[in-house]
Amino acid sequence: MRKLLVGILMGSESDLPIMEKAGEVLKEMEIPYEIEISSAHRLPEKTAHYAKAARKRGIEVIIAGAGMAAHLAGVLASHTTLPVIGVPIKSGALNGADALYSTVQMPPGVPVATVGIDGAKNAAFLACEILSIKYPDIARKLEDFRSKTKKSLEEKSKAIKQRKG
Repeated sequence: MRKLLVGILMGSESDLPIMEKAGEVLKEMEIPYEIEISSAHRLPEKTAHYAKAARKRGIEVIIAGAGMAAHLAGVLASHTTLPVIGVPIKSGALNGADALYSTVQMPPGVPVATVGIDGAKNAAFLACEILSIKYPDIARKLEDFRSKTKKSLEEKSKAIKQRKG
């Protein structure tokens, strides 16, 4: 078992059903991760400390999910030079559009890689791609995953073609 590599943070417990999907991908890829709540607005000191200490703890990528104002990813990115991947969560009157804009519109020098609304799975796959630069075993797992996906889709296409005739 390798050291902890990915930190998954969310703004509140209501984000857990979405953010757990990132954990499922990381678990499938055998990448150690942790998951916890750290609100940019309600736990600002904890959020800043997490970002500042992450590299020393061995974390190499942070995934942050939040809805509505969605400043979690940006606040984390402002306190670390590790890659931060933002997951805008669908919530509130704008169904996640506000979270998407808040996450993707960062000032120069403080980037946040941003996936689609509720895109925690893609955030985890992006984290895997980032880690694959350094870890060949993760690169192989990604290649295997894509190969299996391709094969599955080709089989489904063939089955549809045979049914429709």
